[in-house]
Amino acid sequence: MSPTSPASPARTASPARAESPKSPASTRRLTTAQALVAFLARQYTERDGRRQRLISATWGIFGHGNVAGIGQALVEAGHGGNGTAHRMPYLQGRNEQAMVHAAVGYARQSGRLSAHAVTTSIGPGATNLVTGAALATINRLPVLLLPGDTFATRPADPVLQQLEVPYAGDVSVNDCLRPVSRYFDRITRPEALIPAALQAMRILADPAETGAVTLALPQDVQAEAYDWPEEFFAERDWHIRRPAPDTYELETAVRAIRSARRPLIVAGGGVRHSAAEETLAAFTAATRIPVASTQAGKGALRHDHPADVGGIGHTGTATADELARTADLVIGIGTRFSDFTTASGTLFADPAVRFLHLNITAFDAHKLAALPLVADARAGLEALTAALAGRGYRVDPAYETEYTGAKEAWEERVEASFATPAPTARPTQTQVLGLLDTLVTEEDILINAAGSLPGDLHKLWRTRSRDQYHVEYGYSCMGYEIPAAVGVLLATGARSQEHRPVWALVGDGTYLMNPTEIVTAVQENLPLKLLILQNHGYASIGGLSASVGAERFGTAYRHRDPDGGFTGPPLPVDLAANAASLGLRVLRATTVDDLRNALSEARDAEGPTCVYVETETPDTVSGPPPAQAWWDVPVAETASRPAAVKAREEYDRQVAARRRHL
Repeated sequence: MSPTSPASPARTASPARAESPKSPASTRRLTTAQALVAFLARQYTERDGRRQRLISATWGIFGHGNVAGIGQALVEAGHGGNGTAHRMPYLQGRNEQAMVHAAVGYARQSGRLSAHAVTTSIGPGATNLVTGAALATINRLPVLLLPGDTFATRPADPVLQQLEVPYAGDVSVNDCLRPVSRYFDRITRPEALIPAALQAMRILADPAETGAVTLALPQDVQAEAYDWPEEFFAERDWHIRRPAPDTYELETAVRAIRSARRPLIVAGGGVRHSAAEETLAAFTAATRIPVASTQAGKGALRHDHPADVGGIGHTGTATADELARTADLVIGIGTRFSDFTTASGTLFADPAVRFLHLNITAFDAHKLAALPLVADARAGLEALTAALAGRGYRVDPAYETEYTGAKEAWEERVEASFATPAPTARPTQTQVLGLLDTLVTEEDILINAAGSLPGDLHKLWRTRSRDQYHVEYGYSCMGYEIPAAVGVLLATGARSQEHRPVWALVGDGTYLMNPTEIVTAVQENLPLKLLILQNHGYASIGGLSASVGAERFGTAYRHRDPDGGFTGPPLPVDLAANAASLGLRVLRATTVDDLRNALSEARDAEGPTCVYVETETPDTVSGPPPAQAWWDVPVAETASRPAAVKAREEYDRQVAARRRHL
């Protein structure tokens, strides 16, 4: 099975199947690395009758810590070695952090039902995994990390790249991965792999526990041979459960909904992970409760669904945020209720507001002192819909008229932001999005993570399908977009003739962070569509800096001035030339007409293509609407500069509205 085809046709799954009858005492002599790869190639997930490889490919960069162990095992597995037809495809990365991002993009696009492994050497190769691991765990997305580790037998101490810790001989740099992993184990003996590997698969396949899983592999143990029981290599299906809600919690939830006058749903990433979009649409059809979305939940309903009121929170729409301020019941579905969603505790302003939270984890379901409904999102919505049926609940028609009217008014603001000037003018960032909006269909996928684009997209983008909007905002990691797009392309069958257009949207700051996997896209001939918006600096943080009294210090990409600041001419950096040097076909656009043509050409391209555009500074007509809700970034309490003094006054005014929901 190839890494671009994670799923097989639907079939009835069984708990475990041995490939052929074998004696209970039958063993196979393999190295630890060979055994691990052979084991991983036989792990499957099953949900709703559909079965797919759990680990469908392995990314790797080789060094002395994994080349002779995992590297040699992947050579054999890639050619059907060790007496098996179960292959393990290999993907060549350029940066360890980027490999994890690619694996995360793949896992999200695969519905968390299929994942990738990532192998690195010891030392810097292993520590480069930390950022990607944090991103995976925060976003609840599965990835298996296999960093090399120092010798378990310690024949030489220290070895190359070993961190010496005077107070503990069993610590290595891999211990940095412990706090960002959902499961961590160091395999110091071959036989220890058996329970550790099974635990690793359990966590990866658990919808409530999943995230980064780390198996640290000492380089000597990787190459050590052992007589492995054949049962270890039997095919295993890990059933992705859909826990139903507790009867008491369900009845409590129904009573809360029936008593609500102005309820509001906040849809989070759990809706997508559970594939609950159609169930949510059926629930809203029955109740007419409006649906706002977090960054991870955008797309839970199409943008033109009557109940969809857009993004919520600091980067949300005026429609959703005004509804939030007057809601008497906030129904969270699969959200973490982060500070961007709650406007740092200032958004839900009704004195009597209550919260009901449907979430697969009890940890999240109890946030904001909510009435918990601990269940799978789809199973919970089905139960709520059935329980409310026949009880006559539906929101007041006047409330429905109110939010649909407000939605229409917001759409006019979207149109104004997207409107383009003369064909020969240079576009603003929101006008770039407007031109892309006229081009895409429900097949297109947009990927973004950091900078000013997430705010513009959350407020303005018209999401046309459940998986079109791919904005990583749990960790908001600069440099995620390009490798994640590679992962998404692999998950969508990018090598087939019916591939979907996948766009990685980046600013110049994000591009400079991590462009390395452009080379991977070129190597694999993946039809990546990279859109680079050049605005000469950190535009998002520049705006935030101005608002908190830091005067945009250190946020522009410019030469130093005589006073030591950065107000000189823009740096002569040619990102288009850089992208071309890495193998991309580059289309430069300087005007609105140029950009319209370049985007259309890139969308039709069969190979990896870049569109490069230098954006104009937005004005009051073409720029995005300002933030519709606050975000708490503490301002200096004491300062001598007027900008900071003024910013502190505004901060004190806003923070006074914050409350704890108890």
